[in-house]
Amino acid sequence: MMKENSKPQTDALEALLFASGRPIAIKELASLLFCDVLTIQNLLTQLEKDLKDRGSGLEIHRVAGGCQLVTRSNLYDVVKRLAQVTERQLSLPTMETLSIIAFKQPVTKAEIEEIRGVRVERALTHLLDLNLIEEVGRKKVIGRPILYGTTTEFLRCFGINSLAELPALPTSEDVSEELDPEQLALIQDDEDLN
Repeated sequence: MMKENSKPQTDALEALLFASGRPIAIKELASLLFCDVLTIQNLLTQLEKDLKDRGSGLEIHRVAGGCQLVTRSNLYDVVKRLAQVTERQLSLPTMETLSIIAFKQPVTKAEIEEIRGVRVERALTHLLDLNLIEEVGRKKVIGRPILYGTTTEFLRCFGINSLAELPALPTSEDVSEELDPEQLALIQDDEDLN
């Protein structure tokens, strides 16, 4: 029979198995929990019972002289869906496009391309697929181009509650203070040509 203080030990054992993500040898578990191998065997038995009793989606799998916390086999189909989720890393061009949409919304594809200086079809498609942007209407001009804006998924991914929490864009004065004289001269020359 397990002692009353076994619950904190089974909690610690569960935490170690969860954090590891790989099989851990019984001797290593004994060392980590400052106890003997027999105590670990008893704790594993108790943890297996606890997981089953509470209807956990996890179970202990004993393999190669160790054990590992794994998903119950009857939940394989559910967990398999997680592996099918699209990778959500954004390339620099896609992130630039998303930034323009976030700060200038609602904005058309042509307006984004004018700011970026390149075509943005691929970036827009990717952002739409990831549900970070959406069509928010049509601009009331000839051709009625689609207007894009960010979604609630965008807010969730970037950990903000509203667009008001986006950082302020730097002003022209802020930017010009950071430029060296040669860069300022280039900008002035460009403005003179236009």
